[in-house]
Amino acid sequence: MRSAAVGQQCVDCVQAAASSVPPARTGAGGLLREGAPLVTYALMAVNIAVYILQAASPRLVDRFALIPIRVAGLGQYERLLTSAFMHYGIVHILFNMYALYVLGPQLERHLGRLRFLTLYLLSALGGSVVVYLFSPLTAATAGASGAIFGLFGATLVAARKMRLDVRSLVVLIVINLVITFTVPGISWQGHIGGLITGSLVAAAYLYAPRAQRNLVQGGFTAGMLALFYVLVTWRTHEILDLATKVTGRR
Repeated sequence: MRSAAVGQQCVDCVQAAASSVPPARTGAGGLLREGAPLVTYALMAVNIAVYILQAASPRLVDRFALIPIRVAGLGQYERLLTSAFMHYGIVHILFNMYALYVLGPQLERHLGRLRFLTLYLLSALGGSVVVYLFSPLTAATAGASGAIFGLFGATLVAARKMRLDVRSLVVLIVINLVITFTVPGISWQGHIGGLITGSLVAAAYLYAPRAQRNLVQGGFTAGMLALFYVLVTWRTHEILDLATKVTGRR
């Protein structure tokens, strides 16, 4: 027997009652879990592992970094995602992994594991798509910064949703944007693309009506992927047309 508010209950009764209670969920609809933020740690582990592989084989950067002319000319579209797990130097990866360590756990708990992972990957892709659209054709871009800026945007949206004071976060984002546009060698395209994508995805996930939450969230995710596909396809045709004209003149 077990003590209860109204007397004693048998063990089977307690278990049956517990099984009938729906699992607790986050504001975005994900399961509310205690413990370590496993997705955040897994993403950090993948980034670090790829960086170690880069150090062992520097040619990996040339093969998997985002170089628009190779994406279009060779059909290497995987670069749009693989580039988000590569880094140029120890400072680059340390900054991004520290930001992921700070921002990731709270967002993962608030969104749930699957939605957080989707947010991260969509932000990374969003940054890469904007790089593909606007960066020089032969420039090589790599880094998780697009995804990290997506987490910045998502954190801002989540904080606003919970009516928290966001002034310090806004200042931090502005400082990072100033650094983005003033320090040479930083991909503003990836940062802006990730920031916009992360903000939009978080807004769709957090403000979706409860009754149609999964439908709205799933539809928005599919819509973002479709938009990326259209933009990448259009840019590929543009690059190939330009290459044809240049080759013809020669």
